Amino acid sequence: MDRIRQLQETIYQGGRLEKEEIMPLEYAPLEELCRAADEIRRHFCKDRFDLCTIINGKCGKCSEDCKYCAQSAHYVTACGESYPLLSTEKIVEQAKRSAAQGVLRYSIVTSGRRLSEAEIGQVCESIRAVRREAGIEVCVSFGLLGEADFVKIKEAGASRVHCNLETSRRYFPQVCTTHTYADKIETLRAAKRAGLDVCSGGIMGLGETMEDRIDMALTARELGVTSIPVNVLNPIPGTPYENSQTLTNEEVRRIVAMFRFALPDAAIRLAGGRGLLGDKGAKCFAGGANAAISGDMLTTAGITVETDMALLEQMGYTVIKESS
Repeated sequence: MDRIRQLQETIYQGGRLEKEEIMPLEYAPLEELCRAADEIRRHFCKDRFDLCTIINGKCGKCSEDCKYCAQSAHYVTACGESYPLLSTEKIVEQAKRSAAQGVLRYSIVTSGRRLSEAEIGQVCESIRAVRREAGIEVCVSFGLLGEADFVKIKEAGASRVHCNLETSRRYFPQVCTTHTYADKIETLRAAKRAGLDVCSGGIMGLGETMEDRIDMALTARELGVTSIPVNVLNPIPGTPYENSQTLTNEEVRRIVAMFRFALPDAAIRLAGGRGLLGDKGAKCFAGGANAAISGDMLTTAGITVETDMALLEQMGYTVIKESS
């Protein structure tokens, strides 16, 4: 406990913890660790909670071989749905629904390695329409784009780019072979050069170690990432990870708490797989997490915005967009 308090004081005084200081927390008493992580969250982020929704803007037939993904063309899964980029009308319709529910950020996510130039032009029109008609913040996840593409997206009105690192540099080749960790990092850097905020986290439960998870978090910190999605693997039949063991609530709580020590002022965002947790993430929200993706995920059901809003109110949070 004394060691945890020492680390907290270092953080409060403006210090940054290094890997060798964070890793021993893997064996710290869980309740004490989570309580301290929540104190750090409250110190830096107050009771602000960032809630976002996503729309599957383009689905299926993805060329990439990410081993967890139901949309990869490399695997045969129950996700037989496939469609091109949604119309502006459909994207705006869902954005208006999210805004009416009190959600302040809306993310358009597309399958594939990257959008084509024609698709970028089309989705920029959709972004402009969402900003004009729904007034909600727009985040995009369009694959491995370059700086020139991100400049267009920013000019259209988007404020944030999402591109998950997924795991550590060491472990990434075990997860995907059709693009590299360097590709991911360059995408995030290109987005930042274009003046966009960045969101990047990973999937927990791919067979990685805790060290891999912390390495990923520290890479995100080095890249200036302010929003860190924590996804829990939902093993999809037909993918290489179909027989993977789902992480327990306690394991996820420890990951979240350790991430808070590594990233004291970030939005640590429970994302895909939250519905697998028995309490839908409530203990994580009391142990360092202060953001979430609400509503349905890309190919799996999520937790309704109404349910999340009620839980957050009960926990004393105020749903508000975190500072970039």
